[in-house]
Amino acid sequence: MPGCTVWLTGLSGSGKTTLATNIKAQLMYDEGYILDGDTLRMGLNSDLGFSPQDRKENIRRAAEVAAILNDSNKIVLCSFINPYEQDRKMCRWVHEKYQLEYVEIFVNASLLVCEQRDPKGLYKKARAGIIKDFTGVSAPYEPPVSPDLILDTESWTIEECTDACIELLKRKGIL
Repeated sequence: MPGCTVWLTGLSGSGKTTLATNIKAQLMYDEGYILDGDTLRMGLNSDLGFSPQDRKENIRRAAEVAAILNDSNKIVLCSFINPYEQDRKMCRWVHEKYQLEYVEIFVNASLLVCEQRDPKGLYKKARAGIIKDFTGVSAPYEPPVSPDLILDTESWTIEECTDACIELLKRKGIL
């Protein structure tokens, strides 16, 4: 079975990590890995902040790790806000240079809904000025220009979103 990087992008609280977890549950145990922005920032990327330059380097490192796992015939589920279109293009380019399968999925939910969900209390902290440069509040999020799939997590259930992702991987011959 070929590997693939599934890059999930969207605002904090849009459902990226929940979706990655559900997709992984549908796969055979050893076929998939989840790379999450929070997890990588605790270890590999702990030296980085949230400036545009640090965000770019965070994503570059994540894309390279994903490509290594992908090249080992693993499905890599990447859950990153990844707010800049230019950086998402770089992620795709990293995979293209190694001739690896890559799909970008926009996990779409409005800022209002993400703030209502606010699973980590980050929007509340950003609105209070405790967190600076928070995507969607005091820093921009550029929606993807041409993702492979758009999931509306306001209207669709997590099961419907998971099914749509699995179907995309089947159409591409990954599953």
